[in-house]
Amino acid sequence: MAVVAHTEEDVKLLARLMRAEAEEDGQLGMLMVGNVGVNRVRANCLDFNGLRTIRQMVFQSPGGFEAVQKGYFYQRAREEDMRLARRVIRGERFHPATNALWFFRPDGPCPPQWFNQWNAGRFKAHCFYAPTRSNCPRVY
Repeated sequence: MAVVAHTEEDVKLLARLMRAEAEEDGQLGMLMVGNVGVNRVRANCLDFNGLRTIRQMVFQSPGGFEAVQKGYFYQRAREEDMRLARRVIRGERFHPATNALWFFRPDGPCPPQWFNQWNAGRFKAHCFYAPTRSNCPRVY
């Protein structure tokens, strides 16, 4: 059962985003980026009020993903990446991205806070940041 509404085109779009943002972190890193994306669609809070679709989430501006500004994002979705995207659309979650709405790749250690959100943990190159349950209950 899906946790967000989606079409096959949405699956491809999410798969391309996951690959473009985290391919260097392997499949688990890509799944975590997918968690952040799905969480943003579900959230309806903070920077993500009004997002209702995967397409809106991927192309949100301002506040969206840097990858959509680069050519690598615009490659055709691969079957393996679409399989990963379907997993997060079905609700699989992976720590530290379980409730995260943000991630970034710092040059050094993860700062304890990023844009006033607490660090939930790091996986390889990316630091993940989650809102509090009181600020964003739908991602919990």
